[in-house]
Amino acid sequence: MVWGVDKMAKRQTEPRIKPGSPMHTAWEYAQLTIGCFVLACAFNMFLNPNKIASGGISGVSTILQVVFGFEPAMTQWFFNIPLFILGAVLLGKKYGIKVAAGTVLLPFFVLMTKGLPVPTSNMLLASVYGGIGVGLGVGITFRGRGSTGGFTVAAQIVHKYTGRSLGVCVAMFDGLVILMAGILISWENALYALIGLYVTSKVIDIVQVGLSVSKVAYIITDKQEEMKEAILYDLDRGLTQLEAAGGYTGTTRNVFMVVVSQSEVMKLKVLVKAIDPQAFVIFTDAQEVLGEGFKHHHA
Repeated sequence: MVWGVDKMAKRQTEPRIKPGSPMHTAWEYAQLTIGCFVLACAFNMFLNPNKIASGGISGVSTILQVVFGFEPAMTQWFFNIPLFILGAVLLGKKYGIKVAAGTVLLPFFVLMTKGLPVPTSNMLLASVYGGIGVGLGVGITFRGRGSTGGFTVAAQIVHKYTGRSLGVCVAMFDGLVILMAGILISWENALYALIGLYVTSKVIDIVQVGLSVSKVAYIITDKQEEMKEAILYDLDRGLTQLEAAGGYTGTTRNVFMVVVSQSEVMKLKVLVKAIDPQAFVIFTDAQEVLGEGFKHHHA
């Protein structure tokens, strides 16, 4: 492929907090702390009071509280700290201060917020709102490049030594917790736990990449120079030229790849139609776009 040299109008691209600076490090720890607090609140307000064990060490702590009356925060410390030590030994430097902080902070906040009011006893609402809260907390923690430890560490150990994908390993541990909830609490609770787990995964995605969806347009046209000028200067977007060949004719030609926001889609359609009504255009979703003219890169 031949990649074209893009030229765009100058835009502000400097991040507000420089990566690697003391302020950036402080902001990452702040996100880790906020994330753990939000997660603990969701656990104590929605999931634990309704006996919904939606995976992870927090799910195990709910099961053990129901069956044996153990304090959830103590259970979480009991499992999290040895898992962190094991991860540090087997996985090396990647398990540093932030993971240790998350391992300690989350149970601490669970202990501190255990007296929060319980807004609902409706299992469906509790699983949905609990899933939202947990997803929000985990997502914020991930944005700060942190972790709450727990079965995430165990999953990464299994991933390293078995070769199975990390997603499968995480799902395996969460599945075991929900299976335990079904056997020891009730199968109805286990089904609500699945709902909570699903909502959590979706909210984490939203926190990580945002709600906005940009579009990628692939344009094949016989009026390449006019189209290029219009995109660069009328639409004020960059483009990349991809070298392609027709499957039937074998003719080599350029395909323009253009990334636009949702609000610019119609403007691009009108522009393309005005220049070349016979142009072939494909639009596809781009979940997150980082770089000039779009979102800043965040470490």
